[in-house]
Amino acid sequence: MGRDLDDIDRSILYLLQRDARETTTQEIADTAGVSASTVHNRIDRLEADGIIKGYHPEIDYEAANLPLQVTFVISAPPVELPDLSKDIRGIQGVIDVREMLTGRRNVHVDVVGTSTSDITRITDAIHDLGVAIESSEMMRRRHVQPFNHFFLQGTDGASAHDENEPSDQPPD
Repeated sequence: MGRDLDDIDRSILYLLQRDARETTTQEIADTAGVSASTVHNRIDRLEADGIIKGYHPEIDYEAANLPLQVTFVISAPPVELPDLSKDIRGIQGVIDVREMLTGRRNVHVDVVGTSTSDITRITDAIHDLGVAIESSEMMRRRHVQPFNHFFLQGTDGASAHDENEPSDQPPD
């Protein structure tokens, strides 16, 4: 089970999610109201605890001349998921494999390619693994944002609550 996060941890995670590459420990410290060494130590602990698993670039595959982005939805026996996931990740063009907790359509595979022949090659390779592709969807655009649970306490415009959600606090 994970560990509880305090406001400082949540602030660090939120700011890293917004822009880990361009955000310094001093900027995080100034925002969170602690020292840069505290931020550095907290980041080390968040990494050691497996909460921060890495820092990854967000790639615009179309700009990288991989204009076709397709998600395949696959049905596979749950006991085969670990090996199947590994085998699928070994196929050139596969960029993401998600194993779903429930349901028949329990593997989602994101792939990229330059042409329909690339996508066909990947489709054939998945079929060769002995599983059925239930559906495929071509991606138009992906939007990623920081998880709003990692809010910044005490900063303007930041709130732990959804403004549309009723508050437990009585009105003023």
